[in-house]
Amino acid sequence: MTGPGPGQWFHFGPWVFSIDAAQALIATAPRDTRALDVATWATAYGLTRLDDPHTVSVIGPASTGLDRAYAMTTDLATPLIVAQLTITGQSPAPLLIDGVHRLYRARCEGVPRLPAYLLTAEETRQIQNNTLLGPGGTTIAPPP
Repeated sequence: MTGPGPGQWFHFGPWVFSIDAAQALIATAPRDTRALDVATWATAYGLTRLDDPHTVSVIGPASTGLDRAYAMTTDLATPLIVAQLTITGQSPAPLLIDGVHRLYRARCEGVPRLPAYLLTAEETRQIQNNTLLGPGGTTIAPPP
């Protein structure tokens, strides 16, 4: 994906997350991976309904937005990256920012779990940019 400047970016609504910056943070502060449940996340990202023309995915890719051939060549041993968005007054909410193609392949091949790195909410703010809020603006205020 493209974003503000060279590198790999994940876009979610008005937010843009730098995958390169996330990988650098993980390299600087190594951590263990966590097991990500493929069925749960594939369902949440709409990967179970990609070929249904009557559904629209709110979080994941559209049916034409996922390169299935490429997905089947991805390395399932490479950990996914899960960010955490801060929602005012609530616990951080997880968001998969790197690994949707690997998640698709794992679902197709019946792999039950994939390794994933979990970023903290502070780390997520460091790798996030928002054209409306500026760098680090991941706090979501509840409706008035």
